[in-house]
Amino acid sequence: MIQADVRLFKFPKFEDLIIHEDENLIVINKPPFVSSLDQREGDEINILRLAKRYHEDAQVCHRLDKDTSGVLLIAKNPETYRAVSIEFERRRVRKVYHAIIEGTHTFDDLLVDLPILNQGNKNVSIDRANGKRAETFFKSIQYFKHYTLVECRPVTGRMHQIRIHLATQRASIVGDAMYKGKPVYLSQIKKRGFTLSKSQEEQPIMKRFALHSKSVAFAIDGKEYAFEADYPKDFATLLKQLEKFDL
Repeated sequence: MIQADVRLFKFPKFEDLIIHEDENLIVINKPPFVSSLDQREGDEINILRLAKRYHEDAQVCHRLDKDTSGVLLIAKNPETYRAVSIEFERRRVRKVYHAIIEGTHTFDDLLVDLPILNQGNKNVSIDRANGKRAETFFKSIQYFKHYTLVECRPVTGRMHQIRIHLATQRASIVGDAMYKGKPVYLSQIKKRGFTLSKSQEEQPIMKRFALHSKSVAFAIDGKEYAFEADYPKDFATLLKQLEKFDL
């Protein structure tokens, strides 16, 4: 399954993913459809394995969902891995994600602080009694007729945190079927001039949920680090079509 996705989306060489490298750290713009770490299903391709082929001591410092693209930090030695891990544990890493959500929503640094319970097997739920603290800030940055581009700033790092917190606001991420998000089809937003032959089946503009890790910033030993990742082609294409047909 993952191999088909990689071929379909022309997965580049690991070297082509790198947006920063120094003696301690590799920063990549992770493509979608590739797991950050080894999965129990035995996927042959994942970022950790690719990174270790590039640098044998590489360790992925955090993880992004398989379908999520964007900034991912990889340590080149145990000391850097520990230092970055401590920053994440102490919640001193400033993370910014961009998401395209259903509906027009005016979020002005809205704080969603609903506890999340990890039920295992990648299933999570909002549970005020037994869940762990989870906080995310949301800010609307671009409006369309039927969708909104939002900035998401998670304070904590729970599984599916951004996705489930948005769903509680009736603002599911486009294409996120797990949280009732629907894909966007060109025929939905382009009412005129859209034709499709009977033999063709229309494909969604974006074949995953629309979530991108836009930037990561932190400090180690007094030195500031800040990295930003451009949108991948599918995310940029969806935005372009919304700007053209859904304003």
